[in-house]
Amino acid sequence: MSTGAQLLDTTASPGDITRRELYFFNLYRCLEAVVYVGLVFSPFAVDWVRVSRPLLGQAASAVYLVVALALLVSTERLRSRLAGTISTSLLIDIVAASLVLIALTGHSLVPMMLLVNVGIAALLLPHRAYVFATAAALGVAMPYAYQLLSEPGRENNSVETIAVVVAYFIVAALLRYLGGHMRAAEDLAARRGVDLLNLEQINDLIIQRMKTGVLLVDRANHILRINESAWHLIGNPPPNQRELGSAAPELSRRLYHWRHTGKSDQTAVALAHDVPEVIPRFTRLAPNDDTNVLIFLDDTSLLSRRAEELTLSSLGRLSASIAHEIRNPLAAIRYSAQLLAESPELNAEDKRLVDIINNHCTRANDVVENILQLSRRERSRPETIDLNAWVLAFVEDYKQSNDLGQDQLRAVTHNRTLEAMVDPQHLQQVVWNLVQNALRYGRQPNQPARVSVVARLAVDKGPPLLEVIDRGPGIPPKVAAQIFEPFYTTHEYGTGLGLYLAKQMSEASQASLEYVPVAGGGACFRITLTPAGALLASRIAPQSA
Repeated sequence: MSTGAQLLDTTASPGDITRRELYFFNLYRCLEAVVYVGLVFSPFAVDWVRVSRPLLGQAASAVYLVVALALLVSTERLRSRLAGTISTSLLIDIVAASLVLIALTGHSLVPMMLLVNVGIAALLLPHRAYVFATAAALGVAMPYAYQLLSEPGRENNSVETIAVVVAYFIVAALLRYLGGHMRAAEDLAARRGVDLLNLEQINDLIIQRMKTGVLLVDRANHILRINESAWHLIGNPPPNQRELGSAAPELSRRLYHWRHTGKSDQTAVALAHDVPEVIPRFTRLAPNDDTNVLIFLDDTSLLSRRAEELTLSSLGRLSASIAHEIRNPLAAIRYSAQLLAESPELNAEDKRLVDIINNHCTRANDVVENILQLSRRERSRPETIDLNAWVLAFVEDYKQSNDLGQDQLRAVTHNRTLEAMVDPQHLQQVVWNLVQNALRYGRQPNQPARVSVVARLAVDKGPPLLEVIDRGPGIPPKVAAQIFEPFYTTHEYGTGLGLYLAKQMSEASQASLEYVPVAGGGACFRITLTPAGALLASRIAPQSA
């Protein structure tokens, strides 16, 4: 299946436009030469045409016939040089007609036949029409003048000659006008035809790239057209398998049911092994015409993801508004609990209750902050950073801001300069969140946490990586598949938004966050960053393409 379309040029070559016209022009020249040969060679022509110079007429007509045949045979090669070919061939026509006119006494047929040559030449090259008419007029007038001088007593045909000359200019002017309009109409038709072909190719490309599967099936259940999505959704059948009953039996059954009952089964179905479920929809190309039927395959997984995105978006806006309303009373509760804790009259049990209030206020405040951070996340501003220096500075800053106790946090850097393109503020928030989770959950029972922040290069000179590794119990595979989903948590005091926010911020900075199991126990959260210069190159490339 084609994945691209190359648009056609909208300019048509003059040789392509005039191929048939040039061929018939050369064919008429051959007919004209045959007539000349018949006039000077045929014994039946003596009754109405007197050949005064037979040798000249025979030589001129014979040579002209050979040249005319040569031009006819060479039409395909000569059409690439249209202007020169027509001008030269018309000059040959005029010279041959002049010589035959000198050889003949009754010459009215020759000028009339030359009138067609002038008209066709003016039609093919409108900008030279009057030049052709002038040349033909001189070619006809010169033999007449020569015969007047050489034969003083000859019959005067000046009126006939003048009429023919005037006819040349009239025909040239008329066909020049018609030729211009004809050429404009042909050019417009050619452009419209190319535009339609380009539009058809664009439509084909759009249909091929659609996420919805599209098939066109005829009355015999033969697949006429199919796009890439439909091809994947019916199990990637062989290209020569065009029968719907063989490629997708269940789809063929539903089509048969729809054709005979007019009702469509809207239940989701998987048309092949290891492909998403789809909901088929059928429609006719024309009302009351079952000749060809369009089948649309709606991927239910895409619909589910869209519904989930809409739900998350709506939930995010609702949660942000609720968080704003909760924030003020929560602050008042926390402030009151702090004042109550300072009272000297509290006994031990009351102090324990106040501590519970403070702890839960802190937890609720973390939820509010995460939700507000999700709703007002700023646009990424990536810049080039030295990843080694950044990791060392981050670990030092974290140690100064937090009391680690017996827990260990160390930086591991690469042995050479490692630059990456990322938003430092987003990266700071992501790694800070990952380190906090590692120190909190990445520890063996009754042992201090051991966490490393590693800056390195992927194998085979791949992109720069930043990893947060702990030596704790790790994450079970079933849990690891869902840890980046919003509001998913396995801890009773967790919010389920930390890792979701970290992944969203990473993607906003053209990075990716993933969980990687550690051999021998532990967990690794790997951030794959964009190499320095790659982001700029991706932005420049489309402009220079």
